[in-house]
Amino acid sequence: MVTHTKAGTETDTPTLATHSDTQLVRGCLEGKEEAWAELVDKYKNLIFSVPIKYGFSQEEAADIFQEVCLELLSQLKNLHEPKALAKWLLMVTAHKCFHLKRRGKRIVAMDSETLEQFAGEIPPEALEIVNEAEREQTLRQALASMSSRCQQLIRMLFFEHPPRPYRDVARSLGIATGSIGFIRQRCLEYLRKKIEGIEMR
Repeated sequence: MVTHTKAGTETDTPTLATHSDTQLVRGCLEGKEEAWAELVDKYKNLIFSVPIKYGFSQEEAADIFQEVCLELLSQLKNLHEPKALAKWLLMVTAHKCFHLKRRGKRIVAMDSETLEQFAGEIPPEALEIVNEAEREQTLRQALASMSSRCQQLIRMLFFEHPPRPYRDVARSLGIATGSIGFIRQRCLEYLRKKIEGIEMR
Protein backbone atom coordinates (compact mmCIF):
# COMPACT_ATOMS: atom_id res chain seq x y z
CA MET A 1 0.00 0.00 0.00
CA VAL A 2 1.31 3.47 -0.88
CA THR A 3 0.71 6.23 1.63
CA HIS A 4 1.62 9.90 1.46
CA THR A 5 2.55 12.57 3.93
CA LYS A 6 0.87 15.98 3.88
CA ALA A 7 3.70 17.21 1.69
CA GLY A 8 2.84 14.53 -0.84
CA THR A 9 5.99 12.45 -0.37
CA GLU A 10 5.87 8.71 -0.10
CA THR A 11 6.39 6.92 3.19
CA ASP A 12 8.24 3.65 3.55
CA THR A 13 5.12 1.58 4.13
CA PRO A 14 5.62 -2.03 2.94
CA THR A 15 3.25 -3.36 0.33
CA LEU A 16 2.21 -6.25 2.57
CA ALA A 17 2.78 -7.57 6.06
CA THR A 18 5.02 -10.63 6.18
CA HIS A 19 5.63 -13.03 9.02
CA SER A 20 9.05 -13.85 10.38
CA ASP A 21 10.59 -17.24 9.66
CA THR A 22 10.15 -18.16 13.32
CA GLN A 23 6.42 -17.43 13.10
CA LEU A 24 6.07 -19.31 9.83
CA VAL A 25 7.94 -22.38 11.10
CA ARG A 26 5.81 -22.38 14.25
CA GLY A 27 2.68 -22.14 12.13
CA CYS A 28 3.82 -25.02 9.92
CA LEU A 29 4.46 -27.18 12.96
CA GLU A 30 0.95 -26.35 14.16
CA GLY A 31 -0.42 -27.63 10.86
CA LYS A 32 -1.42 -24.27 9.39
CA GLU A 33 -1.47 -24.63 5.60
CA GLU A 34 -1.33 -20.88 5.04
CA ALA A 35 1.96 -20.73 6.97
CA TRP A 36 3.48 -23.42 4.76
CA ALA A 37 2.22 -21.68 1.61
CA GLU A 38 3.74 -18.37 2.73
CA LEU A 39 7.04 -20.02 3.67
CA VAL A 40 7.38 -21.73 0.29
CA ASP A 41 6.36 -18.57 -1.55
CA LYS A 42 8.93 -16.56 0.40
CA TYR A 43 11.82 -18.82 -0.57
CA LYS A 44 10.80 -20.33 -3.90
CA ASN A 45 12.95 -17.93 -5.92
CA LEU A 46 15.94 -18.60 -3.67
CA ILE A 47 15.61 -22.37 -4.06
CA PHE A 48 15.01 -22.23 -7.82
CA SER A 49 17.93 -19.88 -8.42
CA VAL A 50 20.56 -22.38 -7.27
CA PRO A 51 19.90 -25.23 -9.76
CA ILE A 52 19.41 -22.67 -12.55
CA LYS A 53 22.84 -21.20 -11.77
CA TYR A 54 24.24 -24.74 -11.80
CA GLY A 55 23.00 -25.10 -15.38
CA PHE A 56 20.08 -27.45 -14.75
CA SER A 57 17.02 -27.18 -16.98
CA GLN A 58 13.74 -25.70 -15.75
CA GLU A 59 12.32 -29.21 -15.40
CA GLU A 60 15.33 -30.43 -13.40
CA ALA A 61 15.22 -27.29 -11.26
CA ALA A 62 11.54 -27.98 -10.55
CA ASP A 63 12.40 -31.52 -9.43
CA ILE A 64 15.13 -30.19 -7.14
CA PHE A 65 12.73 -27.58 -5.80
CA GLN A 66 10.21 -30.29 -4.92
CA GLU A 67 12.89 -32.37 -3.22
CA VAL A 68 14.10 -29.42 -1.16
CA CYS A 69 10.53 -28.60 -0.11
CA LEU A 70 10.00 -32.20 0.97
CA GLU A 71 13.30 -32.05 2.87
CA LEU A 72 12.21 -28.86 4.56
CA LEU A 73 8.81 -30.27 5.49
CA SER A 74 10.36 -33.37 7.05
CA GLN A 75 13.07 -31.42 8.91
CA LEU A 76 11.05 -28.48 10.24
CA LYS A 77 10.84 -29.98 13.70
CA ASN A 78 14.64 -30.33 13.77
CA LEU A 79 15.40 -26.72 12.86
CA HIS A 80 17.04 -25.32 15.96
CA GLU A 81 17.33 -21.78 14.60
CA PRO A 82 14.48 -20.74 12.25
CA LYS A 83 16.19 -17.37 11.70
CA ALA A 84 18.91 -19.22 9.79
CA LEU A 85 16.38 -20.90 7.49
CA ALA A 86 17.55 -19.11 4.32
CA LYS A 87 21.12 -20.32 4.86
CA TRP A 88 19.85 -23.84 5.62
CA LEU A 89 17.82 -23.91 2.41
CA LEU A 90 20.81 -22.66 0.42
CA MET A 91 23.03 -25.39 1.83
CA VAL A 92 20.52 -28.18 1.25
CA THR A 93 19.84 -27.03 -2.32
CA ALA A 94 23.53 -26.51 -3.10
CA HIS A 95 24.44 -29.97 -1.84
CA LYS A 96 21.68 -31.61 -3.84
CA CYS A 97 22.78 -29.77 -6.99
CA PHE A 98 26.45 -30.43 -6.34
CA HIS A 99 26.05 -34.18 -5.86
CA LEU A 100 23.52 -34.52 -8.66
CA LYS A 101 25.90 -32.74 -11.03
CA ARG A 102 28.84 -34.92 -9.99
CA ARG A 103 27.00 -38.22 -10.12
CA GLY A 104 24.63 -37.46 -12.95
CA LYS A 105 22.08 -39.60 -11.14
CA ARG A 106 18.83 -39.17 -9.29
CA ILE A 107 18.43 -36.76 -6.40
CA VAL A 108 19.11 -38.46 -3.09
CA ALA A 109 17.11 -37.53 0.00
CA MET A 110 19.11 -36.80 3.14
CA ASP A 111 18.17 -37.79 6.66
CA SER A 112 18.58 -35.48 9.64
CA GLU A 113 21.96 -37.00 10.56
CA THR A 114 23.36 -36.35 7.09
CA LEU A 115 22.02 -32.80 7.14
CA GLU A 116 23.67 -32.18 10.49
CA GLN A 117 26.99 -33.41 9.11
CA PHE A 118 27.21 -30.69 6.50
CA ALA A 119 25.43 -27.96 8.47
CA GLY A 120 27.51 -24.82 8.06
CA GLU A 121 29.49 -26.33 5.18
CA ILE A 122 29.22 -25.52 1.50
CA PRO A 123 31.11 -27.38 -1.24
CA PRO A 124 33.95 -25.11 -2.48
CA GLU A 125 32.70 -25.51 -6.05
CA ALA A 126 29.28 -24.22 -5.00
CA LEU A 127 30.45 -21.31 -2.86
CA GLU A 128 30.14 -18.56 -5.49
CA ILE A 129 26.74 -19.85 -6.62
CA VAL A 130 25.50 -19.88 -3.04
CA ASN A 131 26.89 -16.42 -2.31
CA GLU A 132 25.23 -15.01 -5.43
CA ALA A 133 21.91 -16.65 -4.57
CA GLU A 134 22.16 -15.27 -1.04
CA ARG A 135 22.78 -11.74 -2.32
CA GLU A 136 19.78 -12.02 -4.63
CA GLN A 137 17.58 -13.23 -1.77
CA THR A 138 18.69 -10.30 0.39
CA LEU A 139 17.75 -7.92 -2.43
CA ARG A 140 14.35 -9.63 -2.87
CA GLN A 141 13.61 -9.29 0.86
CA ALA A 142 14.64 -5.64 0.89
CA LEU A 143 12.54 -4.86 -2.20
CA ALA A 144 9.52 -6.63 -0.72
CA SER A 145 9.66 -4.31 2.31
CA MET A 146 9.48 -1.16 0.17
CA SER A 147 6.42 0.83 -0.78
CA SER A 148 4.65 -0.10 -3.99
CA ARG A 149 5.83 3.05 -5.76
CA CYS A 150 9.46 2.50 -4.78
CA GLN A 151 9.28 -1.10 -5.97
CA GLN A 152 7.88 -0.04 -9.33
CA LEU A 153 10.43 2.75 -9.71
CA ILE A 154 13.40 0.51 -8.90
CA ARG A 155 12.21 -2.24 -11.23
CA MET A 156 11.60 0.12 -14.15
CA LEU A 157 14.93 1.90 -13.75
CA PHE A 158 17.22 -1.00 -12.83
CA PHE A 159 15.57 -4.33 -13.71
CA GLU A 160 14.16 -3.65 -17.16
CA HIS A 161 16.41 -3.83 -20.20
CA PRO A 162 16.77 -1.29 -21.54
CA PRO A 163 15.77 0.89 -18.58
CA ARG A 164 12.81 3.16 -19.20
CA PRO A 165 13.31 6.88 -19.86
CA TYR A 166 12.38 9.11 -16.93
CA ARG A 167 9.36 10.50 -18.79
CA ASP A 168 7.92 6.98 -19.23
CA VAL A 169 8.54 6.16 -15.57
CA ALA A 170 6.88 9.41 -14.51
CA ARG A 171 3.87 8.69 -16.72
CA SER A 172 3.50 5.15 -15.30
CA LEU A 173 3.70 6.37 -11.71
CA GLY A 174 1.61 9.49 -12.27
CA ILE A 175 4.28 11.90 -11.03
CA ALA A 176 6.26 14.80 -12.48
CA THR A 177 9.36 13.90 -14.48
CA GLY A 178 11.42 16.36 -12.45
CA SER A 179 10.68 14.47 -9.22
CA ILE A 180 12.04 11.13 -10.44
CA GLY A 181 15.63 11.86 -9.42
CA PHE A 182 14.69 12.80 -5.87
CA ILE A 183 12.36 9.84 -5.36
CA ARG A 184 14.93 7.49 -6.95
CA GLN A 185 17.61 8.63 -4.50
CA ARG A 186 15.22 8.30 -1.56
CA CYS A 187 14.19 4.78 -2.57
CA LEU A 188 17.79 3.67 -3.12
CA GLU A 189 18.81 5.00 0.28
CA TYR A 190 15.95 3.10 1.91
CA LEU A 191 16.92 -0.03 -0.03
CA ARG A 192 20.56 0.28 1.04
CA LYS A 193 19.60 0.54 4.71
CA LYS A 194 17.26 -2.45 4.47
CA ILE A 195 19.97 -4.58 2.83
CA GLU A 196 22.47 -3.61 5.50
CA GLY A 197 19.94 -4.47 8.19
CA ILE A 198 19.26 -7.90 6.69
CA GLU A 199 22.97 -8.67 6.28
CA MET A 200 23.66 -7.77 9.93
CA ARG A 201 21.12 -10.26 11.29
